[in-house]
Amino acid sequence: MSKGKLYSVCISPERGQLKKEVNQANVIKDYGIEHDGHTGPWGRQVTCLNLDSVLKANQTHGINAGPGDFAENLLIEGINLINIGVGGHLKVGSNVILEVSQIGKEDHPSVVTRTLGVTLLPSEGLFCKVIQGGIIRKGDPVEVII
Repeated sequence: MSKGKLYSVCISPERGQLKKEVNQANVIKDYGIEHDGHTGPWGRQVTCLNLDSVLKANQTHGINAGPGDFAENLLIEGINLINIGVGGHLKVGSNVILEVSQIGKEDHPSVVTRTLGVTLLPSEGLFCKVIQGGIIRKGDPVEVII
């Protein structure tokens, strides 16, 4: 099992906005993160991104992106997320279980691309549905459970 750490938790009230970092969030089963614009009964309730991908984009493209700037909910440190695969599970904190429903998505001009000139979610984003809810906090452990 791979283990890492929750570097940041980010939300935005509406779709199409960059997300803002919060210290903790309530993750609701079959719904998503409370107060986030991407919640609902669908497969892309929570978006995860690898911290190393953000750091690499900063260096490669000369930008200064931080938590939420790529429209991700969870920025995770220490786990290669792409290796998890669709159907894999992440345990975040002590209770939350996320199931990977999609890796990447169709690219379209977004606020991220217009703001930063580069986007990561179409190629590296993990889109998840919530299997088990709970409270998550910045710094919580994250592990791959299959």
